[in-house]
Amino acid sequence: MPIVVLVGTLDTKGEEYSWVRDRLRERGVETLLVDTGIVGPPRVRPDVPRDVVARAAGSEVEQLVRDGDRGAAVTVMARGAARVVTELHASGRLHAVLAVGGSGGTSIASQAMRELPLGVPKLMVSSMAAGDVSPYVGSTDIAMLYSIVDIAGVNRVSRPVLANAADAAAGMAQGYAAARRAERSVEFAAGERPLVAASMAGVTTPGVDAARARLTELGYEVLVFHAVGSGGRSLEELAGRGLFAGVLDLTLCEIADEALGGVLSAGPDRLRSAGRMGLPQVVAPGALDMIKFGPMDTVPEAFRGRGPRVHNPSISVVRTTAEECVRLGHSVAAKLRAATGPTTLLLPQRGLSTLGAPGGPYHELALDQALFAALREGLRGSSVEVVEVDTHLNDPLFGRGAAERLHAAIVG
Repeated sequence: MPIVVLVGTLDTKGEEYSWVRDRLRERGVETLLVDTGIVGPPRVRPDVPRDVVARAAGSEVEQLVRDGDRGAAVTVMARGAARVVTELHASGRLHAVLAVGGSGGTSIASQAMRELPLGVPKLMVSSMAAGDVSPYVGSTDIAMLYSIVDIAGVNRVSRPVLANAADAAAGMAQGYAAARRAERSVEFAAGERPLVAASMAGVTTPGVDAARARLTELGYEVLVFHAVGSGGRSLEELAGRGLFAGVLDLTLCEIADEALGGVLSAGPDRLRSAGRMGLPQVVAPGALDMIKFGPMDTVPEAFRGRGPRVHNPSISVVRTTAEECVRLGHSVAAKLRAATGPTTLLLPQRGLSTLGAPGGPYHELALDQALFAALREGLRGSSVEVVEVDTHLNDPLFGRGAAERLHAAIVG
């Protein structure tokens, strides 16, 4: 029978977890209740007591209580919960994990969820889910459900939310268990087509789509990551786990946002994992001709003289300057120089995005050439192959050529 693991602070949320546990059992799944609380006695009997969780992190509950440091206790219990759930999954006793909580409970449970493999169902019901959930989700596939009210009793508002969460977790656990039994786990099984990662944004879609189609013809399964910050972080995370045969990184706008104050940064480690892992990679400076901000009225005053454009109601873009292009070129080159695997940098001579294609508002070849010159300078004497291509990035010829180069690097 499928098993849903419940991770929660049972000293403060016992009533809610008891209700959710009973609902799950009504839906035909088993439950394992993991206690991560330390303040008071649990209000419902756990299957995995808090002392087991604390010891999994190399600590003791009694010591955490004596210390009286809530932040330290949350950190310890999160680490212990992560070890408990990974062991349960490895032993076949976890087919989904569900948690409900406020800020502390969400921090503990989400850290445990992030340690589970991609595809294992993870559902977090939280009063924090209507804000910035990136600290909780990270680059994983956690589903967040806003609780509307605080997790403080089962009432006419929280009851349907908790019921939906339990029903969803039950269904996901049943589906996941069936997939495992059929040996069709969503984890990457041997014998399947090799995986390739690709980065894409709306302004690089035609070129990346052409590359994806060609890679599919060549026998690969292509995972496309939307270059909006979270997508780049996920690409880096999975590349760092060694899940890809190669990486086709044709969209680097997240690097511009990180360096120049845009809103869709993927952090300072973007464009590092493939090189560190020695994976074959083909890279192009796609969309480095722009910085991304929120709605037009949020574009900082200092950037408003640069031809801001509405990408969609939520995203506006401005053109990068020559100085910024040089800065970005040096940054990208430094990251590529550190690569330990075969790396090719393609320089599309006729434009870097739909806005930068011939006739587009950002088609300023002098600025592109400033970027290219900085890239060449930064890569001089390195093992990175630099190739000039006489097309714009979204030309299908460019995409197919990039795909074929990556294939050649993968097969050696």
